[in-house]
Amino acid sequence: MKRNPVKAALRAGQPQVGTWLSLGSLYATRVMARVGFPWLTVDMEHSPIDIQQAAALFACIAEAGCVPLARVPAGSHENIKRVLDAGAMGIVVPMVNTVAEARLAIAAAKYPPQGNRSVGGGLHALNFDASAGDYYRHANDEILVVLQTESPEGVANAEAIYALPGVDAIFVGPNDLTFQMRGPDGKDPSPAELEAMLHRVLAAGKSTGTPVGLHVQTLDDANRRIAEGWQFLALGSELRFMTGEAQRLAGALQLKRSADLARY
Repeated sequence: MKRNPVKAALRAGQPQVGTWLSLGSLYATRVMARVGFPWLTVDMEHSPIDIQQAAALFACIAEAGCVPLARVPAGSHENIKRVLDAGAMGIVVPMVNTVAEARLAIAAAKYPPQGNRSVGGGLHALNFDASAGDYYRHANDEILVVLQTESPEGVANAEAIYALPGVDAIFVGPNDLTFQMRGPDGKDPSPAELEAMLHRVLAAGKSTGTPVGLHVQTLDDANRRIAEGWQFLALGSELRFMTGEAQRLAGALQLKRSADLARY
């Protein structure tokens, strides 16, 4: 059975930088799976991607030699079981605020005796180049379980959550954490307050030996965070790459057009 190289690299202390997929496009995903990222996360929390679309995306990512992950809408048994049975090689679970929520998510991703994932299907094994029997024997070792810390409550419970057996990595969405840190007046935290909260996550990860990561938007930010000790990083998304480059080119054309008109 094929190994999960991202899980192995994180265990070895090696940073892993991938990106988010939110378009649901098979064509775009096939291209993205070949650009060199070690993992791609299909975002099923904030996009209209359904399970049948996701299964096709997981397959084309895996067949390109990349690791397909799924961000589920919530950490329920049903959500986690469905994406793993559809061929995801790991999960990203949003809004994990308590130890109880973390345990439920971990259990849903593991076959007994480590968890309560039910046995069935055959699609999951294809992405690991395995028979169903081999998959059932080895999936617990290869499925990547990433939990998201996105609130002050999650940060307060960080060490207890991160120390749980079966947590392979932690991921912070800075936007959600910012919104969850808003005061009663709706005011965002200051950049310094957000940074202090992020470093509490980083410290908890180092204390428990659990890789932690976050979403960044530039290569400079990725390199800076890696230097600080963050390991599991998402750099933008295919949607952001497309719109960012399109906006840059459109802006350049508008500037040129304005300059040309100014000559007359």
